[in-house]
Amino acid sequence: MPIYEYECIKCGNIEETLQKFSDKPLTKCKLCKGKLTKLVSQSTFHLKGSGWYVTDYANKSKRSAKSASKDKAAKTTESKRSNSGSTASKTDSD
Repeated sequence: MPIYEYECIKCGNIEETLQKFSDKPLTKCKLCKGKLTKLVSQSTFHLKGSGWYVTDYANKSKRSAKSASKDKAAKTTESKRSNSGSTASKTDSD
């Protein structure tokens, strides 16, 4: 069952409760009987073990992206070298 957080509009109290998906949301604060609003909280859900993207495929795509950026940098450096060499040969022949 998920844990839901509610905040009271009147007193600012934050309440956590275990509820089923089918349960109705809480509406009244236990302390002051003010109106509660449901908060969106950060999940701590983490997939572990084999068969998940994080463990099986994420590292491969990171390595592919790194090698692609290294290849691109090498091509850029190579093209700069070839351009500077062709400019130098033109000025020498003139």
